Amino acid sequence: MQATPVPVHTLGTGIGPIQGLVMEIILTFSLLFVVYATILDPRTTVPGYGPMLTGLIVGANTIAGGNFSGASMNPARSFGPALATGVWTNHWVYWVGPLVGGPLAGFVYETVFMVTKTHEPLLGWDF
Repeated sequence: MQATPVPVHTLGTGIGPIQGLVMEIILTFSLLFVVYATILDPRTTVPGYGPMLTGLIVGANTIAGGNFSGASMNPARSFGPALATGVWTNHWVYWVGPLVGGPLAGFVYETVFMVTKTHEPLLGWDF
């Protein structure tokens, strides 16, 4: 019985590392922006629908970015298969992209959409 290969995130045919990096930044930015807008912001207009909308943006990102970079959006999602197979080609893209896109989404949301600073800390997160 032949073992099934572990799928590893790789850049699509004709996609360079910088193009993959930009795609991962955009995909992670959109994911975290939706999380901010639908789950973390208490002023949301769609209370209770945050998890569903987050799942929908993950699906949309996968469809949009799957052929470009594999649509990882999470370094841990790319690290496991790379560790299991030993394939580390352009693996830095899957770390730098989300680590730039995520904080950028938080910064943009906090500075553009929450300028009034009227939100209360989440329960259990009062530092």
